[in-house]
Amino acid sequence: MTNKRRYFGTDGIRGTANTMPMTVDIAQKLGQAAGLHFRRGTHRNRVLLGKDTRLSGYMIESALVSGFLSAGMDVTFVGPLPTPAIAMLTRSLRADLGVMISASHNPFGDNGIKLFGPDGFKLSDQTEAAIEDLMDADLSARLAAPEEIGRASRLNDAAGRYIEQVKASFPRGCRLDGMKIVIDCAHGAAYRVAPTALWELGAEVIRIGCDPNGVNINEGCGSTHPEALCAAVVEHGADIGIALDGDADRMLLVDETGHLIDGDQILGLVARSWAKAKRLTTSSVVATVMSNMGLERFLQANGMELVRTAVGDRYVVEKMRDLGSNLGGEQSGHIVLSDFGTTGDGLTAALQVLAVLTEEKRPASEVCRVFQPFPQLLKNVRYSGKSPLSCPDVQSERERIERKLGQSGRLVLRASGTEPLIRVMVEAEDQALVNATVDEMCAVILDACVAA
Repeated sequence: MTNKRRYFGTDGIRGTANTMPMTVDIAQKLGQAAGLHFRRGTHRNRVLLGKDTRLSGYMIESALVSGFLSAGMDVTFVGPLPTPAIAMLTRSLRADLGVMISASHNPFGDNGIKLFGPDGFKLSDQTEAAIEDLMDADLSARLAAPEEIGRASRLNDAAGRYIEQVKASFPRGCRLDGMKIVIDCAHGAAYRVAPTALWELGAEVIRIGCDPNGVNINEGCGSTHPEALCAAVVEHGADIGIALDGDADRMLLVDETGHLIDGDQILGLVARSWAKAKRLTTSSVVATVMSNMGLERFLQANGMELVRTAVGDRYVVEKMRDLGSNLGGEQSGHIVLSDFGTTGDGLTAALQVLAVLTEEKRPASEVCRVFQPFPQLLKNVRYSGKSPLSCPDVQSERERIERKLGQSGRLVLRASGTEPLIRVMVEAEDQALVNATVDEMCAVILDACVAA
């Protein structure tokens, strides 16, 4: 088995639709390979298949289905649903595999394929490598005999099942009566289930980003473009705004004044609330290297520690499982609450914040800002060819900056898992130092790109 990834990135397979690796051919091969890998036992093996609202989802879905059926796997369609719903349903329905067709927060022209094992968790690197090897192998002798070809069917109550689970995460006896909420679903997978769940819990719900047409997902809306939500919250005099992304596994909030609340603040708020209620399973909260030092110090002051991982909610989940922690997430809005699910769930995370608001009866602007963040700046440097991170000049500059920042700041350099970009992030207590340091690091990386 090889170690180099050929198809999978940091979150499944992703790319521009109809170009490598998001082609019909690759999707069919993935269906066959994953189907064969997860065939086990004497029962009828089944894969649960969901998607977001992208036009290319129909194409990818059809190709995957043909692959799974030819591998002898039955397929259950659930249509557009959030990624966490697919993880939940895979486990609750005892499916052998769950698949979500989505490129999350990316523009509509991209698409992706995320896989979940029968336990509802994203696949390990080792499992993905094994599937990649099968994708490149000759599988003709291993495909299903004519009488063993899979069957396809549709689960009509999938959305209702997910809504009920989300509502069950809200404190018993608690209601949202009298609360006005603006929900922005990014014209994505949660456009039906998220407003419905909030309304059934008693809220007055104002919907934006809930009219998908196949090409408008994440376009000027959702968690990556929250400006429309900020304006709508103020315009309608709402108590809070909720911004989901295209597959609703991440979430950001907007307070009643129209100001954004990021994932770090949400993590801090939930951590403090759960610690007070003795709901935290450990004193560790898991986040990535991108989370703000302000969050780290806030948790320390409240008797907790921040454990950092590589960027990606799958790595957060893996560390949470290692530590036995039930709370983790990312600054971008992936919040993982393992009491309720196996992956980031924007709607469930929002309900935890709403529960605190209903209990404290204070505005979101007061409740949801639990720490003062360190100044932080992120810039991207595009490159072609080999990653410049291995260049000696880049490594030398990195070491120099880390010595300069010492214990009062951080430098994070990482390659994007989906684009040829080097992400440069610096945070420190002084904004001028942050700005200058980011520019210095970017300049050295750019010089390395030119020299290469």
